[in-house]
Amino acid sequence: MMSNGDVYENINKTDKVRKLEKRLKQAQRKLSRSYEQNKYKKVGENCYFNNRQKQICRVQKLHQRLANIRENYHKNIVSELVKTKPAFITLEDLNVRGMMKNRHLSKVIAQQSFFHFRTKLQMKCEEYGIELRLVNRFYPSTKLCSCCGYKKVDLTLKDRIYECVNCHQVLDRDLNAAMNLKQATEYELLVSV
Repeated sequence: MMSNGDVYENINKTDKVRKLEKRLKQAQRKLSRSYEQNKYKKVGENCYFNNRQKQICRVQKLHQRLANIRENYHKNIVSELVKTKPAFITLEDLNVRGMMKNRHLSKVIAQQSFFHFRTKLQMKCEEYGIELRLVNRFYPSTKLCSCCGYKKVDLTLKDRIYECVNCHQVLDRDLNAAMNLKQATEYELLVSV
């Protein structure tokens, strides 16, 4: 989410990607079954080697197609961000290694490829002369109120709406965090103008 309220959809939740992932899962199962069925047969004894090679190619093509869709999506978002010509772009340094330890979220986080996105954005910012800032991972972007600066310590992950007790402002949690990142004063410069 951006500080102006624009939200980019998650590419992994679109119908096209979900259908491809379903096809990939079926193709991988079929490949695995062919290995299991012909595990003890020697080469030449009715071994379905050619069919297995075709199935390997199908699986590889599906993997490549999914990777291309995700990479194209990253390129589109980065070009949209940079073509608005902002004075600066601020990113939050995330603890991806820590998030990958959660076995329920690890696949989804790996598919997002945060580092790939960051390097693409860094290259485009250098090209267009836009300042790229990186805020420390311990900066409380979601817990601070973007209006008055009050820090809400008891905010949990399931609270998707930020309600300030001090100034009574009600905002979406991600929008509040984006506005706080925009106003951040302590940051590291990845690309300086």
